[in-house]
Amino acid sequence: MIPWLEPDAPFPDTSQALGPDSDAPGLLAAGGDLSPGRLAQAYRRGIFPWFSDGQPVLWWTTDPRMVLPTEGFKVSRSLRKAIQRFRQTPGCEVRIDSHFDAVLHHCAHTPREGQGGTWIVSEMRAVYSQWHRAGQVHSFETWVNGELVGGLYGVNIGRMFFGESMFAHQTDASKIALAALVCFCRANGIALIDCQQETAHLASMGARPWERPRFEAHLKQVVAQPGPTDWTYDDSMWAHLSASPHPPDGRP
Repeated sequence: MIPWLEPDAPFPDTSQALGPDSDAPGLLAAGGDLSPGRLAQAYRRGIFPWFSDGQPVLWWTTDPRMVLPTEGFKVSRSLRKAIQRFRQTPGCEVRIDSHFDAVLHHCAHTPREGQGGTWIVSEMRAVYSQWHRAGQVHSFETWVNGELVGGLYGVNIGRMFFGESMFAHQTDASKIALAALVCFCRANGIALIDCQQETAHLASMGARPWERPRFEAHLKQVVAQPGPTDWTYDDSMWAHLSASPHPPDGRP
């Protein structure tokens, strides 16, 4: 039985989350308020909300945790060429926080294979927009000729970035935004991007599972450190991509 949180109640210890043999591995608690203050408490401990319409707020801490070490980001040959074309084409640019609410809307409403709905419900959109205005949630956006064609959003606390969701309306648009995020993180001393859930797609780009104690130990080290103060994307940041390894032979 998971605990029910009253609005001012602290989170339980993450070791109490449901285990891998349960129906909901990683589920820690339900209820409580959904506010920027509560979210900040959660993320600092590796806890995140994830629920659907009609459900109470559900709080999770997965084990293992899928993370992307920024120095281990793998760029396929095809993506490297796509980024090169993108940079050389007039009207193509990466922006940060230019149209955050539009990115949030597209992440919530862009159809995804195998998914019939969205976890980015209206309550979630409202609180993350509020948290964005407070300066802790950011969007990385891919623009072509004045049109937003892809992007992602996530949470920054100290020297940690927690990826939330991404979308693409053109081929490679979300991957270009992710590559830009990695370059920005490298330029600002952020060594790890939280991906929450394990997927083959993320694994192909260098993400890997970390056991919960290792992930939480890293959080304790970085969330109290000063984070980036300039949230703009400069084209010179693409130079950080040169350090990205190519995937093994046989990948495109």
